[in-house]
Amino acid sequence: MQTHESYRRLLDSPRWKRTFNAGARAQRLLWASTGTKDPKASDILYIRGLAAPFTVNTMPEAALKAFADHGDTSETLPASTDEVLAKFAEAGIDIDALATQLLDEGAESFVKSWNDLMECIASKSEALKAA
Repeated sequence: MQTHESYRRLLDSPRWKRTFNAGARAQRLLWASTGTKDPKASDILYIRGLAAPFTVNTMPEAALKAFADHGDTSETLPASTDEVLAKFAEAGIDIDALATQLLDEGAESFVKSWNDLMECIASKSEALKAA
C-alpha cells in the first residue's frame, strides 16, 4: 500500500506532469501472484484489496475465474493509505517487518520458479540431444 501511495504521489508531482507532457508514459505498478494462499480467506482477497487505477495484477487462473464470478472493483485502493496503515498499527502489526517478510518470501518464490524453469529447459535440452 505504501508503494501505491508513493507511486500516486510521483504521478501527481509537477516533475512527472512535465515529463508526461513531453510524451513519457508511466510504467504501471505490478501486483504479482495475488492468488489467495489461505483456504479460509476469500478467494479474491488480494485482487479486491489491490484493485487500483494504473496497476497490473497477475494472478492464477483460478483467482481470475473467481473474480469474474463474484468480484467487483467498485472500491479501489485509495490514493492515501494512512487510515489503513493506522488500523494495522492499532492491531499491533509491524508493517515494515511484514513488508520485509513478504518481499523475502516473494523473492524466494520467484527464484525457485526460475530454477525450476531452468531445470526443465536443461532436461528437455538433454532429451533432445539424446534423441
